[in-house]
Amino acid sequence: MFDVLPDRLPWFIGGPILGFLIVAMLALANQPLGASGAYVQTSSFLRRQGGVAVWRVWYFVGMFIGGLLVTQVLRQGAEIRSGYDALREVFPLWAAIPLVFGGATLLGYGAAVAGGCTSGHGMCGTAQRSPASLAVTVTFMATAIATTFVLRVLTGGAL
Repeated sequence: MFDVLPDRLPWFIGGPILGFLIVAMLALANQPLGASGAYVQTSSFLRRQGGVAVWRVWYFVGMFIGGLLVTQVLRQGAEIRSGYDALREVFPLWAAIPLVFGGATLLGYGAAVAGGCTSGHGMCGTAQRSPASLAVTVTFMATAIATTFVLRVLTGGAL
């Protein structure tokens, strides 16, 4: 089978598609399209709690199945990678593992405190013109820029 998908979808194709989906969900269902919201709803569904939006459970499951489908069927298998190759080139494994774990823990805590993840606030919240989401998105971006600058200085540009 021929290689259907390129290595990465160009931003000028993926961005408008994602923007259309976000606006369509707001217009048709008055619901934000967020990954952390889908995770929370799936967790509630598995714990048999009430008030679960079942479509979000299917959305969460679909993200996982879609990734498998694309890598296994359309791309004829995928190379298994950690996604942290640049980090592993600079830090040994014993240092990279706690860094990734700590970052993931802080990310999860921040998403819980902020009422959503970075993409949820940045795309869905700003599309709803939420002042809180605008403030959070500015904070996320400023922190990301400052962190990138610090990492570049500390690693001599290796990261």
